[in-house]
Amino acid sequence: MGTEESKFGTTIDGRRILVTGADGLVGSWLTARLVALGGEVTVLRRDRPRSSALDVELGDARVETIVGDLSDTALLESAISERGLDTVVHLAAQATVGPANISPRPTFESNVLGTWNVLEAARLNKASRVVVASSDTAYGPSTELPYTEAMALEASHPYDASKAAADIIARSYWSTYGLPVAVTRMANLYGGGDRNRSRLIPETVAAILAGRPPVIRSDGSPERDFLYVADAVDAYLAILDLLDAGVGFGEAFNVGSGVPVRALEIVEAMCQIAGVEPSADVRGTGVPEGEISRHWIDSSKLHGLTGWEPRVGLEEGLALTLDWYREHPEILAN
Repeated sequence: MGTEESKFGTTIDGRRILVTGADGLVGSWLTARLVALGGEVTVLRRDRPRSSALDVELGDARVETIVGDLSDTALLESAISERGLDTVVHLAAQATVGPANISPRPTFESNVLGTWNVLEAARLNKASRVVVASSDTAYGPSTELPYTEAMALEASHPYDASKAAADIIARSYWSTYGLPVAVTRMANLYGGGDRNRSRLIPETVAAILAGRPPVIRSDGSPERDFLYVADAVDAYLAILDLLDAGVGFGEAFNVGSGVPVRALEIVEAMCQIAGVEPSADVRGTGVPEGEISRHWIDSSKLHGLTGWEPRVGLEEGLALTLDWYREHPEILAN
């Protein structure tokens, strides 16, 4: 990564922060950064995985852990009130497209109702900063690319619709109740710690480590915007700093590289980095049902307000990701 240190996170020291979804990819990295910056962090964990990226990234550092889920409104409210938490970063979600298409109810319960529960707990306890993770898929399929924040949310599949709904509800809490909330619409995030092997990059890493061809569920043609997790963390810190300055309330921010890359190109690049023969087990004949064929985003709004921009290129990020999993293969084994 760039040699200069990140300039973001100047408003973290001494703040009391709740992070939901802390066992996920961005949640684990963000939690570790918040602790390193002096934040007093409480995490909500539904359970404790046998091997967690959060434990890896935290090292010897400690956070307070609350065991529960987003459906427990009393738990959420007491977690914030009893600890005097002033900042909430809501990342927890059902984040996989396939299960959402097969059985949408759990996805809507987690992503929509769960987000509402978090927002309501934050409102009742007068949180001073709230950031809610939406997704670039909330925009839905479009021939007009890249996505910009001025575009309407026109999601057409259950997962995308759940993120669009959470996005709109979150922003309504500023316009109706004055809750200082912002929304992130992130690109496809990757890096060490993602345990979801239905996603392209964790599956590719697992295949390389196992000595087999990576499985591609499409025909390899879908184009995505890929962003390394450390850059995503910087974006969250930049937005928290922005909110602390009284800017960005009720707004959404795109966060991505702005560069579309085909799925097959990702697999080929990772194989080349790993020094293995590029090959793929292509199992699709087009784009998987319920997914968008092409999407990438324009992050110039966030850049203009904070100076944020990606510091890790795709090749460097993929190499860092492969190295991380080589050091912690147990994460993909679960």
